[in-house]
Amino acid sequence: MSAELLIGAHTSIGGGVENALLEGAQIGATTIQMFTANQKRWEGKPLTPEAIELWQKTLKETQLKKVMSHDSYLINLGSPDPAILAKSRKAFQEELTRCQQLDLAFLNFHPGAAKDCPAEHCLDKIAESLLQLEEQAQQGETTLLLETTAGQGSCVGWKFEEIGYIIDKVKNRIPIGVCIDTCHIFVSGYDIRTKEGWDKTLQEFDRVIGLNYLQAFHLNDSVKGLGSRVDRHQPLGKGEIGLECFRVVMTHPILRPIPKYLETPGGLDLWREEIKLLRQFASQK
Repeated sequence: MSAELLIGAHTSIGGGVENALLEGAQIGATTIQMFTANQKRWEGKPLTPEAIELWQKTLKETQLKKVMSHDSYLINLGSPDPAILAKSRKAFQEELTRCQQLDLAFLNFHPGAAKDCPAEHCLDKIAESLLQLEEQAQQGETTLLLETTAGQGSCVGWKFEEIGYIIDKVKNRIPIGVCIDTCHIFVSGYDIRTKEGWDKTLQEFDRVIGLNYLQAFHLNDSVKGLGSRVDRHQPLGKGEIGLECFRVVMTHPILRPIPKYLETPGGLDLWREEIKLLRQFASQK
């Protein structure tokens, strides 16, 4: 049963996109998250036919499933600045193209930042940006995943209501879902430290968004406390959330089957141990 669990981490494409798969296999992962291009640049290098072919060959060899891309941190699909918005939309469209060329299951993205504009104006811009990709998004297998944010600065998407607002505007027109980041929702005010806390949070998620939209997790502990709205990841069990949260995630009947991606600071050695730990939790039931 445990072999079917999809658990991985954000691995490196250094030297070629296929290396993210090989790195995942090294740490005992059954899925991975990755960048498809340099996340600190607006322009991403197009994938060559040779790179795509090597990716497909390596994917078959490693047998990883539900691979997820994380878009560039520069992208702000809700920017009030017309120049930044145009660059963001172009970069996001190119990211979706790369995801579809690699047959990735998910494209995860931070919704956006309002800057000095009202949050609702930003949310409307994000929905508008996504709908510009309607035709392309319907053609591939990639589902776009809105990531829950910590609410740091002017970032939107830290309340389920804001995620739900965007989804309501785009659902049935593009493949859309949600990736819950455990650090982010904790510091934005959702107490997930216990099963009771998770049950309450999931009930709220279902009421506001719908559990059918929950398709992935980023698993991270938090340096900062509940409701602090400060995004600082910590290794599992080493932060303010604690290990019980992750034990629940691996045994809860709703959460257990959902793909999970570690973004904890520490790299391959830590992720290898954390993947083992999560599998141990899953076997306890």
